[in-house]
Amino acid sequence: MRDRADVALYSAVDARLTHYAMDIATATLDARGTINLPAKVQYAWPHPKYRVLYVATSSGGPGVPSGRNHVTALAISPSGSLRPHGEPRTLPRRAVHLCVDPSGDYVFSAHNFEGGGMTIHRIAPDGSLGSLVAQGGDLDYGNYPHQVMVFPAGDKILIVDRGINAKLDALEMPGALRTFGLENGKLSADQVIAPGDGFGFGPRHIAFHPTRPFLYVSDERRNKLRVFVCTGGQVKAEPIFVCETLAEPDDIRPRQLAGPIHIHPSGKFVYVANRSDHGAAEGNLFRGGENNIAVFAINEATGEPSLLQHAPTHSIHVRTFSLDPGGQLLVAASIMGLDIAVSGQTLPVPAGLSIFKVSADGKLSFLRRDDVKTFGAERQYWAGIVGLS
Repeated sequence: MRDRADVALYSAVDARLTHYAMDIATATLDARGTINLPAKVQYAWPHPKYRVLYVATSSGGPGVPSGRNHVTALAISPSGSLRPHGEPRTLPRRAVHLCVDPSGDYVFSAHNFEGGGMTIHRIAPDGSLGSLVAQGGDLDYGNYPHQVMVFPAGDKILIVDRGINAKLDALEMPGALRTFGLENGKLSADQVIAPGDGFGFGPRHIAFHPTRPFLYVSDERRNKLRVFVCTGGQVKAEPIFVCETLAEPDDIRPRQLAGPIHIHPSGKFVYVANRSDHGAAEGNLFRGGENNIAVFAINEATGEPSLLQHAPTHSIHVRTFSLDPGGQLLVAASIMGLDIAVSGQTLPVPAGLSIFKVSADGKLSFLRRDDVKTFGAERQYWAGIVGLS
């Protein structure tokens, strides 16, 4: 066994976080060890300089009240194994997402329920979690903060406020992109970007282009890819491009949702997950919908995305996916297993890690799915690739 690795993949099923050694050349994953966290893993983010992984955990989830909520620092060994690094920090409620600023000074946790909110912790010089940074009580984080990201310059944050669709007993809660100034860990109100006053706008995740002034937004509630101009820390009010993410946008089934979004390290391609688990609450038989990765080429002069491909994931409901640092492989993690009907037979499709080779033209070639064991209501809620060199 090698004492050192260049890339690791981590997969979380409920409170269990498993380390896989990842061989880029052979596109293989080798499970090396599992640790238990204080509660179910919600999201994780690596430190930009140290070998430390920050993990948000909660006993809650969609439709489940959160009782035990923490953010934990885990030290990453040269081989990729994990161990606790300092004490977990208590969070006021479930954090659905977290990130670290480019300088590695703070952990930002986004809370989507109970009115939404933000929690910011300092990072100590050794990478462990430090003190909480108190914020003013007059900041508006939106109806449903679903992601927090730091601008590349490190002087602002962006909260992706997804909003909530209308229901029989409730009106629609509009969505928005909300920016805040950042100084010494303290936030100040800045912009609210809400096309159409946020109605019909349901952003889930965003990605900053690595070299160009473009912001790419995955619109979960409308299954769209939206592109905004972002210069000098300011986001223009209206998107310059809007694209369908689905292969069949005129045949949208229930529980069809645009998901995570990532830009290739080259800046030439953008990837968006389409996910569906229609039927999960109706007898465990999948009842249709798109589970694929939509691949777009990026015009680096204008930012315009052009559809190249819909690559099936051969799995159900990809909640997270990631690219290795060199952009050679993409791994998509599905949260659950469901049965599918094929030629009169009912066949199980377990939760898994779908592995794709990324070609020079940005297109994906499916290699295989490594199944991940889940039991009962367990979910593979997060998985991600972390560079170790």
